[in-house]
Amino acid sequence: MGKIKSDLMLPVGTKVPDHVVLIPDGDRRWARAQGLSASEGHRAGIENMIVLARTCRDWGIHTVSAWGLSTENWLDRPKDEVNFLMKGVVAAMDKYVVDMMEEGVRFVHLGKKDRLPEFVLNKISQVEEQTRKNNKHIFNVGLDYNGPDEIMRAFKKMLADNVQAEEVDRKKVEAYLDTSDQPYPYVDLFIRTSGEQRTSGFMMWQCDYAEFYWEVDHFPAFGPAKLKEAVLDYSRRRRRFGGNDAMEHFAFDPKVMARLELGWRRELAEGDNNKLLSDMAMEYIKEQYGLSKELAKTAGMSMAKALRHGKQEEWESAKEALKGLYEVVKKNVGLALEPEIVASIEVGSWRDQPNEEDMRHLLAEKFRFSNFQAAKSARLAYLAAVERGRKDWQKAQWYTEKYYEALKDRVA
Repeated sequence: MGKIKSDLMLPVGTKVPDHVVLIPDGDRRWARAQGLSASEGHRAGIENMIVLARTCRDWGIHTVSAWGLSTENWLDRPKDEVNFLMKGVVAAMDKYVVDMMEEGVRFVHLGKKDRLPEFVLNKISQVEEQTRKNNKHIFNVGLDYNGPDEIMRAFKKMLADNVQAEEVDRKKVEAYLDTSDQPYPYVDLFIRTSGEQRTSGFMMWQCDYAEFYWEVDHFPAFGPAKLKEAVLDYSRRRRRFGGNDAMEHFAFDPKVMARLELGWRRELAEGDNNKLLSDMAMEYIKEQYGLSKELAKTAGMSMAKALRHGKQEEWESAKEALKGLYEVVKKNVGLALEPEIVASIEVGSWRDQPNEEDMRHLLAEKFRFSNFQAAKSARLAYLAAVERGRKDWQKAQWYTEKYYEALKDRVA
């Protein structure tokens, strides 16, 4: 197997999930859009699943769980289509079992074992046994799987083992689930493609604190680059698990922030006093991030330098200067941002006509929350930029203040 392309490597500092679920919706819809048969769509989906599972392993993701065929699919899909899927899964196991052995991947079947065709059960049994001692990664595949059924089967096995009511707790139930002996049974990131926004009960016991990512594209079109977007989005989220946020909250005043930002923006646009711009930048940084005066001075000088380079369209110099600002922020505030990435995105927004999508991406990278969570703040920041472009400073002030209110509400 070839190494992953460099442009698909995750940035340093990315918080990688231990367990990713992939729900591969849209094989047939993708095929119809391409003028292909349903079988060709399923073939493309199976091949893509193998590619994505390999990519996950390259990124250090331990467990990948895929839903190949639900109990409902098993009952409702045309027989020929189900047979093709079954044969495709068996062929994939035959084809990639060598890779699984070489890379230490354990294959695990999730679901019922009393209704699948004999040739499928035989292959599952063979590959499970062959890979049983592999412990670097796990690849779970749901075939004839249903979430409530998994839980009911677990309780039936407990009854058969004469487990007493007072013995039943969460750990006891976990010991009877299909993921019973796995190091990371609980799902971190749950991805579903083709615009579907439901779990359909897949691994419902194991998904109580899963982060969900809904993808519009059909599964065969959801390649490693799209998977990277999903993992980066997950990495920016702040998972609380029902408790308090570990990140220290920002304490800035939205009205003060709006006044300071509009101040340095007007000076940049209309003035030429470099010292005044540096002082304004220092106050702005100090208020936003709660830095000491000395640190704010260092960061503010980097910011002012970047702004001056940007005004002269010296983009590389602007990016290097802005990177210096975010290095100070990363070291002293605790945000898990990547200075070079944030600086590159922000300078790109200066160079090109600003749009809402780019603003959402910038805020998500800078403040470490998901693109979805950045939407409201990004919308207000974009509207403020529009009013600044019109030189309507009063409206720009209002939108900027609302932007900082939304931002503080999100990161507080």
